[in-house]
Amino acid sequence: MKYKAIVFDWDGTLVDSASRIVESMQCAAQDHDLPFRNEFEVKQIIGLGLPEAIATLWPEIDSERALIKSVAKQYGVHYMAEQRAEMVLFDYAHELFEVIRKSGLKLAVATGKGREGLNRALEEFQLGHIFDDTRCADETKSKPHPLMLHELSKSLEVDVEHMLMVGDTQFDLDMAHNAGMDSVAITHGAHAVDKLKLSQPLHMVNSLQELANWLENQKQSSNTVLNIEVN
Repeated sequence: MKYKAIVFDWDGTLVDSASRIVESMQCAAQDHDLPFRNEFEVKQIIGLGLPEAIATLWPEIDSERALIKSVAKQYGVHYMAEQRAEMVLFDYAHELFEVIRKSGLKLAVATGKGREGLNRALEEFQLGHIFDDTRCADETKSKPHPLMLHELSKSLEVDVEHMLMVGDTQFDLDMAHNAGMDSVAITHGAHAVDKLKLSQPLHMVNSLQELANWLENQKQSSNTVLNIEVN
């Protein structure tokens, strides 16, 4: 198989967190008397860095950096509140990680989350040991800029042509394209299938288990057995 490293988006790809993101953003907007944005509208910005997401939802405040910073801070307060929508890993995540690691491929995360939020999530799901490296939007450029993938390429010591990006939004897929990297779209997240197709991913799957099947086929086509068992 041509790939030596797989890079996952986090929200909407590995973790079903859309409800918490939507709820937190709507509450932060209400705290600042900003116009209401419905569930669909908020889902469309999942994957962007937080300041970029807020400016996209409320372009009228794009130049008001202090206000955007305040909304972002309040979003974090609501996101971490005790009474919040549940987040869960999508089905087959642990099995997929196990077989990918056993295959010798490197694993990474490229996310629009901030570093504090990702570290908390990795700790919550006990996944910190799984990934060789991670990049967050608040320590590099936001998607779809390719910088975080170029940084991961350097840290993992894997050329971009041997890396695969897996994501649920156009931002993920466009970032991969901008980096010169192949991508696979997964449809159980934030963006609709028709929107994902516009970014022309190499392949599209409906679940992490389907992704495992596809990786098995890629491995077999290069006459190397990945040994993935799919029910």
